[in-house]
Amino acid sequence: MRCGCGCGRKTIKSPECRSDTIKRNGSLNTIKSPEEKITAVEEAVKWLRGGGVLRGAKEVRELAKADSKARTKLALLGAIPPLVAMLETEDLDSQISALYALLNIGIGNDENKSAIVEAGVVHKMLKLVESPSSPNPDLTAVIIANFLGLSALDSNKSIIGSSGAISFLIKTLKSLIEANTGDISSQVIQDCLRALYNLSILVTNVSLMVEVNGFVTFLLTTVGGDTEISDRILSILTNVVSTPEGRHVVSSVDDVFTILVDVLSWMDSPSCQEKAIYVLMVMAYKSSEDQQAMIAVGIMSSLLELTLLGSALAQKRSSRTLEILRDKKGKQVSENSGGGGGATLSAPLCGSGDDADSLDSPNGFSSKNAVKHLVEQSLHNNMRKIVKRANLRQEFLSVERYKSSVASFSSSKSLPF
Repeated sequence: MRCGCGCGRKTIKSPECRSDTIKRNGSLNTIKSPEEKITAVEEAVKWLRGGGVLRGAKEVRELAKADSKARTKLALLGAIPPLVAMLETEDLDSQISALYALLNIGIGNDENKSAIVEAGVVHKMLKLVESPSSPNPDLTAVIIANFLGLSALDSNKSIIGSSGAISFLIKTLKSLIEANTGDISSQVIQDCLRALYNLSILVTNVSLMVEVNGFVTFLLTTVGGDTEISDRILSILTNVVSTPEGRHVVSSVDDVFTILVDVLSWMDSPSCQEKAIYVLMVMAYKSSEDQQAMIAVGIMSSLLELTLLGSALAQKRSSRTLEILRDKKGKQVSENSGGGGGATLSAPLCGSGDDADSLDSPNGFSSKNAVKHLVEQSLHNNMRKIVKRANLRQEFLSVERYKSSVASFSSSKSLPF
């Protein structure tokens, strides 16, 4: 079930998402004409400027839910400064109501998002969560939602990133995932990840993120569990590896390439595969050491399988990564084949000199048999991985044992080669 505030967020236990239980002013229930809407907006702003700020905040929140014109009018009449000022009060209900009103005013309106940040909301929100005691969960949820909405505007990314919000978002994300608090916090986790992704689009913010001790390691070790969370994390990593500093931190994480190759081999989500291969492609292109590490963990068979059977984007990225790694192995393949020309694309992908010789021999395979050979080798490599993970003895794995199933697979699939 979705929240009625118009932000598209799933229901959580917070005042905004329990809007049906809030006592609305009678005029808000009967508004129909544009003139009545304008009057209601003007009245709400008067409450904010007068002695009824809490009532004004709740009315603004309701008026701005699904009415873009009301959001514009509220900002023009000066609703934003008094709402931001309410964050300095000691009353939790006033703080939460003001934050949800600001969240709704900013929906789909870049000018309002800019004005909210200019009014000083970022530092005031951080001050609310810097108290020695644990912040109220509902307050934390709406603050994160505001960071998500405000960070979507490019001009706000630098201000939010340099404010200390990145550390707050990372700390909250880690605590929620490690606590495994379940469905109540699942939307807050998603909002944290989406806000961090928005901020990671700006290169200077990537530097701030990777400086947070253990953050990149935490992201990578969290990949592979929940598919939706993994997809968000991989989105962040695609921005992290866009900088030399980010690539260095990623490559220094233990088993990083094993983790990413596992995404290619074991996760069914095409989106996760596409993003993981993008990270690997960028790192392979930029570093020969990373190329060697990828090859060592058996990336070739996973890339080959995606090139044949993955989504269109995964095929394209896998093919490009294979070309990069093929160039790395080119000299070795050339030596193994005696320096002869005409080596096919499959030769360096199969990973051994013997395979290259057989494919280039006078009695070499036809195109159809070459594809069959590639699929057979990919399946063979994957079976070896499965056996290794299951801690079975290597002698239990025999190509002949699976030959009939491989032949059946090869003949029954229409391969996009």
